[in-house]
Amino acid sequence: MGNLAKFEEIYSQHWEKLYAFCFKLTRDEHLSENIVQEVFTDLWERRHKLQISSIESFLFRAVKNQIFKEYRNNTFEVALIEEQFEDYVQESSCALETELMDQLYLLLEELPPKRKAILMMNKLEDMDLEQIAERLNLSKQTVKNQLSSAVQQLKLKAGKLSVCLIPLLVALLHFIIS
Repeated sequence: MGNLAKFEEIYSQHWEKLYAFCFKLTRDEHLSENIVQEVFTDLWERRHKLQISSIESFLFRAVKNQIFKEYRNNTFEVALIEEQFEDYVQESSCALETELMDQLYLLLEELPPKRKAILMMNKLEDMDLEQIAERLNLSKQTVKNQLSSAVQQLKLKAGKLSVCLIPLLVALLHFIIS
């Protein structure tokens, strides 16, 4: 996540959800905005040092920790926030999991077989372009083009939900398969 474009993409995908989560816990618009901004500022400043496996989990935990930090010396009930955080995470993932997985499988089935295989190797097996090209006996550029086409096709099929749906669907599929 070393470049500005990737950071802006992460920001646009997660800011609103983080703000809603923070506001749900604090009931303070100004504080919620400040906390979310602080989390993203910290992410940008430490972007070269961080090793993040799940950006969404990292961001939600960072917001929760910032709320704790903000209210550490106040009478705010930390245990209540912890409980609400766990409830929120469980509700969010359980409610969406079945529906999203159904959508993911439908979207993936619409991909041509080779394009689907390349996408799965890249996203689920964490293979880079060179490894996929070698395994499938294709040029690196062909693999790159097919991967780009697969993501574009999924985005088109997912419609306006694609901004948040595709990364979440891929993450869910990875979680279920592993």
